Amino acid sequence: MWIFGRKGESGFGASSTAEDVTKGIDGTGLTALVTGASSGIGSETARVLALHGVHVVMAVRNIETGGKVKETILTETPDAKVDVMELDLNSLASVRKFAAEYRSSGLPLNILINNAGVMAPPFTLSKDKIELQFATNHLGHFLLTNLLLDTMKNTSRESKKEGRIVIVSSEGHRITYKGGINFDKINDESSYSSIYAYGQSKLANVLHANELTRRFKEEKVELTANSLHPGAIATNLLRHHSILEGGGNYVLCGVAPTSERG
Repeated sequence: MWIFGRKGESGFGASSTAEDVTKGIDGTGLTALVTGASSGIGSETARVLALHGVHVVMAVRNIETGGKVKETILTETPDAKVDVMELDLNSLASVRKFAAEYRSSGLPLNILINNAGVMAPPFTLSKDKIELQFATNHLGHFLLTNLLLDTMKNTSRESKKEGRIVIVSSEGHRITYKGGINFDKINDESSYSSIYAYGQSKLANVLHANELTRRFKEEKVELTANSLHPGAIATNLLRHHSILEGGGNYVLCGVAPTSERG
């Protein structure tokens, strides 16, 4: 099994790196947008895409932190094309502003990687007064994707290359409230469970990808959408839960309580 280091059907396993998986791929001419690209999975995704010639747009909450990641990428790959743009998925106004700026930039968009997220914080409301995990992990990315779909369709049509949307979900989507997504009680603090609320948001990610796939087939557009479980990873997600840090830092992203990725 991949979790024990054995290779799966793809030829890759738990010890495979992003560089292993992308070996031999030339991404020259492609443009990718990665949310939450200032740390963890997002920064490594941005680094490796840039390494292979992809023009990477890092969508981050903290421009200063994102700028430092960009500098690191350019140190390793001096001719990399990397831009940093501000995006706060906690705010739908920020999402709309970002999308408007991206569209007006004239940049194409071949790949959209919805990676940023927050996991299992105490009950908190977003800037739009929506439970933070559902707002950030699902609603923010849902709106972002919707606002950039025309750009992706145009890019696919003009470049004659299939576009890709990747939504980082989690095995945690199986651990949610009874009945799945508790739409009538999204903001109900009295029934709030940080783990179930996380699973709820990740289930929404899966359903979003599934519905996008259905619509793309119906419309006969050259786009694909996939949700994924990133596997056992070591990130800073556990920084607000010190009792689980250290050796427990390798988590099946979506099972142990953590804070933010983005």
